[in-house]
Formats: sequence, structure tokens, C-alpha cells
Amino acid sequence: MIKLEKVTKRFGDFVAVDDVSLDIAQGEKIVIIGPSGSGKTTLLRMINFLETLDDGSVYIYGEEVGYRHDRKGHPVLNKQQVCELRSEIGMVFQHFHLFPHMTCLENIMEGPVTVKQVPRNKARKRGLELLDKVGLADKRDEYPAFLSGGQKQRVAIARALAMQPKIMLFDEPTSALDPELVGEVFYTIKGLAEEGMTMLIVTHQMGFAREIADRVIFMDSGRFIFEGHPEDCFSDKMEHPRIRAFLSKIL
Repeated sequence: MIKLEKVTKRFGDFVAVDDVSLDIAQGEKIVIIGPSGSGKTTLLRMINFLETLDDGSVYIYGEEVGYRHDRKGHPVLNKQQVCELRSEIGMVFQHFHLFPHMTCLENIMEGPVTVKQVPRNKARKRGLELLDKVGLADKRDEYPAFLSGGQKQRVAIARALAMQPKIMLFDEPTSALDPELVGEVFYTIKGLAEEGMTMLIVTHQMGFAREIADRVIFMDSGRFIFEGHPEDCFSDKMEHPRIRAFLSKIL
């Protein structure tokens, strides 16, 4: 479903993502772990074309994200074309990014109405269904300022789902939450996993990797240094010293 082919991103002399390749099957759940600054968030942003690629390509169902190849090389898509591609990729951010002047329901309706030209009555019906799905049907008329962090993140998940994405990207979805609020977001994401949603999750919550992931990737200094089953990653037999050192500090 998704293919990353030797993707690289540089910020000046710093290489944030270094020649990374990855294949993701439809319905697969992949969790990326690793230290801060290892390139995890940058990699997600490249898939959604929030960051341009310096080298390599990203494909979704064989369609290249952000570019169209021709004989002259690598032309960038125009803004409308990028928006169309991005509408098929749901992304949930660390700090929610809800519109503060809109209610929960209005936040969820905005994308389908504005980007996909969905009629408001249809978008409203879908929005109410999604609020119910994430357990917040009673918060439809509330503004983000009156929600807990966990509630905000669940609204953000519902908003992403409203666009009917082919894949969901989660960038540290629980890192801005108080510990007691992590569970409600985790179970929302776990429910999506059980429904077969294709997901790529960047997190420091090892529980995500253990319970949700089909594969775990450990990223360090812009590269993948481990890719495999969660049981192998968290096994006492893990031999890679960098991974053992990292896990010893957070488990």
C-alpha cells in the first residue's frame, strides 16, 4: 500500500532521515520507536508531504506523493494536487491542533465540507457518528478549551477519520497527555487497529508497540537499526547495544 524508497531529508548539514526504505501492506500496523531527534516525526511528515524530500520517493497505491515524474525529472505538484493527496492520509499530531473557535462537531465537519465539498448535512451526520465512535457524543457542542487533553486527542482522531483516509499517521499521540489520560486515547487507536486501519505510529509508549504493532521499527540517527516483530524487539535476547540501552531507560 505504501512504499518509501531511499528517502532522505536534510536540514542544512544535518541529515534527519538518511536513505530509508519501507514497505507497508494494507491493514498493517507499524510502530516506530527511538530517541528524540532520531528522525521519526520528520519521516511521518515526509509521507504526508508536510516536508519535501531531498532524495527518494514515497508512493501510496503506486502513486507518488508530492511529485510527478516526467522526462525532465522531479516536478512538484501544485497546491491543489498536494491537498488531494494529503486528504487520503490522516495525521494526528502531538498537540491536537484543533480549531479553538469551532465546536467538536464543527472541527470534524470542516475538512469534508471545505476540502471534499461534502454537503453539510451529510458531514454533520458523519461527524456525529465519529464522535460516538470515540466516545464523545455528548461533547459535540463543546469548544476545545473545555476538553481534557485526552478528549481533545480523540476529537483530533475523529477529525482525521472524517476524511476517510487510506492510512492514519500518529505522531506521539499521547506524549502531551497526563498519564491517566493515555489509556483513553490508546483504546481509541487500538479499536481502529482491530477494524483493519493501516497505521504508522511514532510513540514512546511501548504498550502501543506490544499490543498493536505488526512490526516495530527502531530509528536512530535517521536510519532504521531494527525492524521486526514486537516480541523480538522487547526480548531479553535483543543483542543490539543501542536498543538495549534505550529500552533499559524507559521500561
